[in-house]
Amino acid sequence: MAPSILQNGGFVLGLIGAAALIAATAMNKWSVKDRQGDVVTSVYTYKGLWQDCETASSGFTECRPLYGLLGFSGAFQAVRALMIVGVVLSVLGTFISVFSLSCLTMNKMEESSKAKMSLTAGIMFIIAGVCGIAGASIYANQIVASFRMATYPNYGGGMGMGGMGGGMGGMGGGMGGMPTYTFGPALFVAWISGGILVVGGILKSMAFREMVKDEKPSYPGVVYKPQSNTRSDLSDHHSEGVKKDRNYV
Repeated sequence: MAPSILQNGGFVLGLIGAAALIAATAMNKWSVKDRQGDVVTSVYTYKGLWQDCETASSGFTECRPLYGLLGFSGAFQAVRALMIVGVVLSVLGTFISVFSLSCLTMNKMEESSKAKMSLTAGIMFIIAGVCGIAGASIYANQIVASFRMATYPNYGGGMGMGGMGGGMGGMGGGMGGMPTYTFGPALFVAWISGGILVVGGILKSMAFREMVKDEKPSYPGVVYKPQSNTRSDLSDHHSEGVKKDRNYV
């Protein structure tokens, strides 16, 4: 496959994945209230990485920002850190990927430099995608553990109720009238964006391999061709001498 196709494909996927990862990180619906088997209530709650929100039946929404660092569990802070690292790396990878495109001509930039930039952007995309997938998976694991604790009181697995600290406080409910929570749309957006970034990074890395393969080493120098003294050359010189003698006569 042509390096330009791999480069352009990796750039487009990286751009889409970076935008989706930013959107997932900013979304508030990482966990939403589980309405299955619940009576109709006038309040709908959902939680994100930065805010906990409640929406009334009238449409009024009130959100409580999650400030501070000490009031949350280590797992919740790890999810935040992974998503931030993924966003930063995906944005940097997209920026570097723009300058590594073959269709973009820049003065005094060799193809080898573009190939290295393409590989760097590909590695950044892969790491960013892994961070996004890991962050969403950790958060989802805590939702599952809290849901099982709420549904089965004798369940001994997971990290206990409210394992994610303040960011998911009250998620382990179900007992004592506390609500239970399930996967929110932000989790699926984070998983999909992480997969798109990984695929885009692989395409950029393959483009680097093709670009290096297509490069032909050039060795500056002068080709030396020695003159060959053959019999035909000697005969030509002899015939020319005979012609000159005849002209003199």
